[in-house]
Amino acid sequence: MTELTLTTGPAANGGSCVARHDGRVIFVRYALPGETVRARITDERGSYWHAEAFDIIEASPDRVDSLCEIAGVDGAGCCDLAFAEPDAARRLKGAVVANQLSRLGGFDWRDESDAMAEPVGTVGATGWRTRVRLDTAADGTVGFHRYHSTELVTELNCAQLQDGLLDGLAGSRWPTGSQLHVALDSDGVRHVVASRGTAEHPRAAKAKEGRKHTTRVIEGDYEATQRVGDRVWRVPVTAFWQAHRDASALYSELVAGWAQLQPGMTAWDLYGGAGVFAAALAEQVGESGHVVTVDTSRGSSRSARAALADLPWVSVVTDSVRRTLSVQRTRADVAVLDPPRTGAGREVIDQVAAAEVPRVIHIGCEAASFARDVGLYRNHGYVVDEIRVFDSFPLTHHVECVAVLTR
Repeated sequence: MTELTLTTGPAANGGSCVARHDGRVIFVRYALPGETVRARITDERGSYWHAEAFDIIEASPDRVDSLCEIAGVDGAGCCDLAFAEPDAARRLKGAVVANQLSRLGGFDWRDESDAMAEPVGTVGATGWRTRVRLDTAADGTVGFHRYHSTELVTELNCAQLQDGLLDGLAGSRWPTGSQLHVALDSDGVRHVVASRGTAEHPRAAKAKEGRKHTTRVIEGDYEATQRVGDRVWRVPVTAFWQAHRDASALYSELVAGWAQLQPGMTAWDLYGGAGVFAAALAEQVGESGHVVTVDTSRGSSRSARAALADLPWVSVVTDSVRRTLSVQRTRADVAVLDPPRTGAGREVIDQVAAAEVPRVIHIGCEAASFARDVGLYRNHGYVVDEIRVFDSFPLTHHVECVAVLTR
């Protein structure tokens, strides 16, 4: 395996830093900008190479001892920025979002040197995660994947996790091919559900269903109690819910403030999951208004119908956003979109624009797809009123971006 001594430049989207060798761009993981590192090349295919830094020769002043015991080179892929001081990590994330917005969205949010992701809640960089999925190794033990690998790290003390979340699970054996979904709900009750099948990662696909898989409750219940404000949801442990313990309340409050709805108006909650945003929108439009919340997940839709049963002016639709928008006959005054990592994309944004929605709140958990979507709105004449970037996944390169756009 090729090893090189490299000096890293700025952070790139995806958790790496950019370095150059003999005119070739190399994306180096486990490095910070301005470091000199010894790195092994992990992928030499294509015009760009990929590498991982295994020896730090000259360290950045922002480097700290890893905050996660199991992450890093040859470790789990859970906390790929655990070696960065938390404030510095937020600056890196802000700079990456600013860069992507400029390059892909044609929008100058702010100078990269001044951009910074905002913290979520008061929990800090560790102990924030309340939901996690584990896979099984060949011997039946559970663990976290190494970066881009089928191999598992079976030590379970990831620094993201709230205390006690995985207690007692490391020594057990599970059927090969099964996954463990673990959630600590708003009442402090732990739920463990084993599933077998090919369901995708909840955040990547918003818990898409329809695939053949079986589930078995190991501890607690199949549904976890989640609270936002005074409202209660019962959400399947295998379905999507924000992993950060403070994120759902923060985003709900932000969406409510940015929506600026009045009684009698109409709102669309697209990729709405269990309907957290629909609840906030429904309070504003009142009984004379209408809210449509759409998601492909049957489990999330069931949760939304139950939690919002006292709000008959909310319609819960279990279908694709594209098909639902094609049959809407009433224009929305506000549309909220919270798509999966791949973003909403051209077809859906074209539909929102064609429906002449004057105000859009768009949420994205991947910087490049978020920036691309912002550019698509701008091509339709939308103006970016405000963007906020949140460090919703501390110790990782991931962020949550929220934009309000008007036309």
